[in-house]
Amino acid sequence: MYQFFVDPVQINIPDRRVMIRGEDVNHIRNVLRMRVGEEIAVRSGQDCREYRCAVLSIDGDEILCELRFIKEDQVELPAQIYLFQGLPKADKMEFIVQKAVELGVHQVIPVAASRCVVKLDDKKAAAKRIRWQGIAEAAAKQSKRAIVPEVTEVLSFARAVEKASQMDVALIPYELAEDMACTRKLLEGIRPGQSVAVFIGPEGGFAETEIGLAQESGIRPITLGKRILRTETAGLAVLAWMTYLLEA
Repeated sequence: MYQFFVDPVQINIPDRRVMIRGEDVNHIRNVLRMRVGEEIAVRSGQDCREYRCAVLSIDGDEILCELRFIKEDQVELPAQIYLFQGLPKADKMEFIVQKAVELGVHQVIPVAASRCVVKLDDKKAAAKRIRWQGIAEAAAKQSKRAIVPEVTEVLSFARAVEKASQMDVALIPYELAEDMACTRKLLEGIRPGQSVAVFIGPEGGFAETEIGLAQESGIRPITLGKRILRTETAGLAVLAWMTYLLEA
């Protein structure tokens, strides 16, 4: 079943009506070629409710739906995972955003670390963010997420550390960290309701000064094993591990 996100004001529970507007109208009508009577799922992106609807009419730039029932479910991870991703080269960030959303990330924070090859000025960063947010929304629809995770503005490493230091748990995979038992203990200690920051370096990793600043701010180094993972692999490995531990 296809799922779409709408503004909460477009869901009228007393009248059992849901209105779909914007780009989804063209997608439903011309790409999916849906017809009156077909069933879809709608979410507001602000709660864990799935609004199951039937298409009543497809008219111009609006699609009117009948609300059939509301399904209360919990598809989100019980802890909020914040991915602090060092800016990678080429289009790797698009892949990272897509897969991180599928794996349940709560927010993606692009980080301009010292070893990042990519340098974005304000104009380019704003355009990239719009692109990344669109990918996050598409991934949230596909994976039946209850929310659309936000991709924030690009932060400097110092600002990212400041933000992460306010969270319940903050971790930074580091190639020189070796204690897998400690890593396992830290990940297994994450509890429902906690906020968790995970830092992932760009190609070339984090500089020693950045690791030092992170540790001074209470961010704990962890190991991901004896092999060196690519930047587009490391964050997904951590998210998959957390998903298993939190939902097992």
